[in-house]
Amino acid sequence: MKPRSTPRNPRSTPKLLGRILLETGTITRGALTRALDEQQQTGERLGTTLVRIKACGEEDVARGLARQLNLPYVPPPLEAGRDALPRVGESLARANTVLPLLVEGRVLRLAMADPLDLATADDVQFRTGLRVEPVVASRSAISDALDRTLGDGLQVFVAALPGEEVRAGRGYARQGDQAPAVQLVDRILGEAVAVGASDVHLERNGGELRVRLRVDGVLRHAVRLPKWSREAVLSRVKILGGMDISVKQRPQDGGFTYDRDGRHFRVRVSTIPVDQGEKAVLRILDPGRAPTDLEGVGLGDDDLAAVRGMLARRQGVILAAGPTGSGKSTTLFGALGELDRERQNIVTLEDPIEYRLEGINQVQVRPKAGLTFPVALRAVLRQDPDVVMVGEIRDRETAEIAMAAAVTGHLVLSSIHTIDAPGAIARLLNMEVPPYLVAGGLSGVIAQRLVRRACPACRGVGRACDQCEEGFRGRIGIFQVLGMTDRLRDEVGAGASTSALRELAVAAGMGSMAGDARRKLAEGLTTPHEVARVIGGGAATRLACAECGEELPPTCLGCPCCGAPRVSTCACGRGLKGGWRFCPDCLRPVTPAPGASAPPAS
Repeated sequence: MKPRSTPRNPRSTPKLLGRILLETGTITRGALTRALDEQQQTGERLGTTLVRIKACGEEDVARGLARQLNLPYVPPPLEAGRDALPRVGESLARANTVLPLLVEGRVLRLAMADPLDLATADDVQFRTGLRVEPVVASRSAISDALDRTLGDGLQVFVAALPGEEVRAGRGYARQGDQAPAVQLVDRILGEAVAVGASDVHLERNGGELRVRLRVDGVLRHAVRLPKWSREAVLSRVKILGGMDISVKQRPQDGGFTYDRDGRHFRVRVSTIPVDQGEKAVLRILDPGRAPTDLEGVGLGDDDLAAVRGMLARRQGVILAAGPTGSGKSTTLFGALGELDRERQNIVTLEDPIEYRLEGINQVQVRPKAGLTFPVALRAVLRQDPDVVMVGEIRDRETAEIAMAAAVTGHLVLSSIHTIDAPGAIARLLNMEVPPYLVAGGLSGVIAQRLVRRACPACRGVGRACDQCEEGFRGRIGIFQVLGMTDRLRDEVGAGASTSALRELAVAAGMGSMAGDARRKLAEGLTTPHEVARVIGGGAATRLACAECGEELPPTCLGCPCCGAPRVSTCACGRGLKGGWRFCPDCLRPVTPAPGASAPPAS
C-alpha cells in the first residue's frame, strides 16, 4: 500500500496566504483584492495570480507559503542531491517541478513549488519508498536547478512531457501552472531569455511544431514539439498576447510581459496563417538593455564625434538607416541617452515602446485607434518639444512633418529602411518629400549593420567553446555616417542623382561600412566570414581600382596606389565620357590614356 503524506486543507490557502503577504507588507490590500477577483475568473492559485499581476515575486510567494504551512523555505540557488535525484527519476521531477535535495535514512527532503500537491508527494513516496519531507521553493528556482543538473533543459523537458493524454487543444484550457502547454511556453521563453534570443519562431514542420531561436541575428533550431502540443502551444501564446484563439485565418498582433529571475521582458506576438496551420513569432524586448549613451554601440572615434556634433546643433533630422534588426533603435536610444533630459522636453513616438527611459515622455502609437505617427507627431509639436524621436519614417506625411519640424528648430531622431546613408536621401525624395525640405531639414544619416562579436575566449574560430555559440558572443555595429554639408544641400535641392550624392558625401569625409568593418577586423572584434555574411552586398558603394583593387578617392582621375587611370582623360585634364570623339573643353580629338578603356565609337 502506498505511504500517505500528511494531508492539509488547501481550501483555506488563498485567504490565509493573502493575509500573510498583506501582514508582512509584501503586497497591498488593493493588489490582494484585484488578485482575488481575477482568481475567481481563472481558477488558478492565489500566489500564481499575484506573481502574474506583478504584485510580488515568486520568492515572496514561496516564503509566504512556507510560513502559512509551517514548512522550511529554501532560497535559490538550489542543488539537487547526488543520491536523491536518481531515486525520484528525471521524468517525475521534470513533470511535477520537484527537486530531491537530500536523503537521510528513510526520509527524502523534497523541494516543492506547491506543497499542497498531495498526489505528487504520494507518487514520490511510492516510487522511492521514502517518507517525503517537503520544503518550499519557487518554481523558477527548482526548474533552474534541474536544468543545471540534467543539462539541455528544453530538450529533456519536452521528452518528459505526457503524450497523447493532452490533445485536441485541451492543454491550454487549464490556466494552472501544471498545464503542459503553460509549462511548454514558459520553458521556451525561459530558454530564449537564457541564451539571449531576440525572437522565437513557432512554425509547423510536418506534423510537429518546430521552435527556432534567433540569437545574435542568426536563427538556430531549439526543439521540435510533439504533434499534440501544436495547437495548444499556439493557443497559449495567443491567450498571453490578448489575442482571439478562435481566429486562425487572418494575422493577429498582441503582447505581454514575461518575468524571469527578477527581470521584466516585453514580448510582442505576431501570428499569420500558413499552409495547414499558423505560424507565430515572439519578439523579446529587454528594457534593461537600453543603452545609456553612444559609447557602447560600436561607432569609431571619427563617426562618434560626427554624430555628437549633429546632436550638439540641437536641430535637424538625424536618421538611423538600415534593414530590420540592424540595431537602429539601439543607436537612437543611445543618442537620447546623451541629451539633457532635465532641461529639455524629449518626446518619443514608438510602435511599440521598446526601452523605457527616465525623464522622457514616451507615446505608444496605436493606428487602430487613430493615433498614427503623423497624428501623434502633429500633436507632439504642439507640446513645446525640444527633441522628438519618431520610431520609423514609413510614409511621406510623417517625413514631411519631421522635416518641417527640423526646419523650425527642433531636433528630430528617426529611423528609415535603406541600404546605406546616401540611400536614405534618395528614399525621402522617392517618397515625394519636397527636395527643399530634405535639403533644409536633414542633419545627417547613420547607416548601420550588426555583426557578431568574436568570442574573447576562443577568438571566433568557428566552433563553440563553453562561453559562446559557434565562436561568437554578442554583436557590434558597423557604421557609415553622412553629415550634410552646404554642397550636399545644394545638390539635394537641385535633384542630384544618388550616385552623385554618394561621391559628394565621400568627398566630404563619409566613410564606408566596408571600411569600418575592416577596422573592426583589425581589432579582432569580428571575423572576415561574419563581415562577408552581413555586408557582402555592401561593397557596391565602394569605388575600386580595376588594376589593383584598392579603394579610390571620389572624383579621382586615377589610382593613387598603382597609377592606373580611372577614366579616359584629355591632355587638358578633362575627364572624358564614353561616346565622346572630341574634348568639350579644348576640342582635341579623343585619345584614350594607356590602361583606360577607349570610349566606344559613335
